[in-house]
Amino acid sequence: MADDGAAAAGANLFPPPHPIHPAEPSDPLHDAASFTHTPFYCEENVYLLCKELIRAGLADPAGTDLYAVFISNEEKKVPLWYQKASRTNDGFVLWDYHVICIQSRRNKGEVPDLVWDVDSSLPFPCPFIQYVSDAVKPLSFGDSIYRRLFRVVHCPVFLRSFASDRSHMKDPMGNWIELPPKYEPIVAEDGNTNNLNEYISVSMDDVGDLENMVNDVYSNKHGVVTNETSLPKFFSRLP
Repeated sequence: MADDGAAAAGANLFPPPHPIHPAEPSDPLHDAASFTHTPFYCEENVYLLCKELIRAGLADPAGTDLYAVFISNEEKKVPLWYQKASRTNDGFVLWDYHVICIQSRRNKGEVPDLVWDVDSSLPFPCPFIQYVSDAVKPLSFGDSIYRRLFRVVHCPVFLRSFASDRSHMKDPMGNWIELPPKYEPIVAEDGNTNNLNEYISVSMDDVGDLENMVNDVYSNKHGVVTNETSLPKFFSRLP
């Protein structure tokens, strides 16, 4: 992901955030700094985060309660707040895309669902409703080019299928725009070395029927795409 330079002007371009009154999460807070994090490589951060949550016993052993969520739109201009990379007091950043991990806990009879975002200044993890309200601010942009779409990928599928050779972080001369992680690039189980664009490319035509999406998310390699208003409804209907 990359900041397109509009973050510095974010407070003037977009609606100011509502006053925030952070709620205490039902689970103890964790130190985001203890998780692997490379700035501007949110897709890889979430890939490793899922593995680390599983390894630490903070998720189901197979990661069945975890979902990688790619936030993007047709214009690759994604407004989010409470981002550590921001240069404004409200934490505003205009990313080309962003990736977070959502942990669904309804199958255990627990609420709320949780959002794990190592790039956010909100609680870590953050209750899903709070993250949507404060970081996403649904309907802030209506039908404008800034409306966000969410590609939800079930963690077991994501860990098998995702790959990135980091070429999106090089300029036309082959120089790094942002320094890459020190570990080796992620390769999919089938040998694919780069399919990042397949996850971050979204359009309104990709948004499916809610009932079908609840079933399809477990088998589709690229998950399912939902919009701002349907995202909470989608997670509320997961088994």
